[in-house]
Amino acid sequence: MFKVIKTEGKARRGEFTCAHGTVQTPVFMNVATLAAIKGALSAADLENIGTQVALCNTYHLHLRPGDEIVRKMGGLHKFMTWNGPILTDSGGFQVFSLAKLRKITEQGVSFASHIDGRRIFIGPEESMRIQWNLGSDIVMAFDECVENPAAYDYAKASCERTYRWLVRCREELDRLHSMPETVNPGQMLFGINQGSTYADLRVEHMKRIAELDLPGYAIGGLAVGEEAQVMYDILDAVEPYAPSDKPRYLMGVGTPTNIIEGVARGVDFFDCVMPARNARHARLFTWQGAINLKNAKYETDSAPIDPECDCPVCRRYTRAYLRHLFKADEMLAMRLCVMHNLWFYNTLAARIRTALDEGTFDAFRAKYSELLDRRI
Repeated sequence: MFKVIKTEGKARRGEFTCAHGTVQTPVFMNVATLAAIKGALSAADLENIGTQVALCNTYHLHLRPGDEIVRKMGGLHKFMTWNGPILTDSGGFQVFSLAKLRKITEQGVSFASHIDGRRIFIGPEESMRIQWNLGSDIVMAFDECVENPAAYDYAKASCERTYRWLVRCREELDRLHSMPETVNPGQMLFGINQGSTYADLRVEHMKRIAELDLPGYAIGGLAVGEEAQVMYDILDAVEPYAPSDKPRYLMGVGTPTNIIEGVARGVDFFDCVMPARNARHARLFTWQGAINLKNAKYETDSAPIDPECDCPVCRRYTRAYLRHLFKADEMLAMRLCVMHNLWFYNTLAARIRTALDEGTFDAFRAKYSELLDRRI
């Protein structure tokens, strides 16, 4: 399922194989929360911009159109006409960040829908059943994502509950996969490491979930307000205890610099809404740093977004035209700019892989880690 091809320090060049193809790692997964990229990109667009993995969300798809409907339509792959790998987040983060008036018990979480206020309950078994209906390739365990900073005692108790939930997730998914009507019998369960910003809790939790010998492991609950260096310190602490023969996924991260630094610390999978969200507000990534197309200086700029970029947008359109689209509130502005930013992130991952293949990742990191964090 996963093999490490080459290493440079802690950085790994690998391949991950699942039911819908082989993923070259490190990889940035493009976030299609509701089975679509916000910004009007289709599945065909994802193919054209180099997407390897689409990430969809259990919580949101459960609310609408409903996971049972997706199942009746043949699963997510057929529903959104995307033939590549799909990862579904468990819904845990959304339950704890979006839902109001939630109540956490050993069984799971009851909460009010952010759409219409109706009461909903999701626990480990419910999350597995929803993701089983969706038919994704990678299924994320249901966990509690605590706020940072969190009280030590609460973070510790949460880790213990998240471990118990993980065991229940595995048992329920095994049960579901024994049924003949399984949409995707090749689904793989990834466990999630938690522990807030406490290194000892993180290490102990990773040791425990590693004993379960799951197909992959994620590190959750970071990039939610803490300083970047705190996140890097946690990764440094946890990495020695994350199974070296399994993929490692840093959830919800992040900036181009975060991705480069995460790879340097042994991470293989990344996802983040940032590139699409920023693009919808005219904040674009380039190989010289980030720009804001709404700035007046781009009003008559005939250059592409990034002269070093070969995406379909940069090959055809000028900064002046794209700025005009934003000022005129044309939907095309968001579509084109989301396409550029996701191309940039997918290309960043590809260039990291090439650097690892060639043994030049340290040089790549030295050149781009700070540069890509610059605001022009």
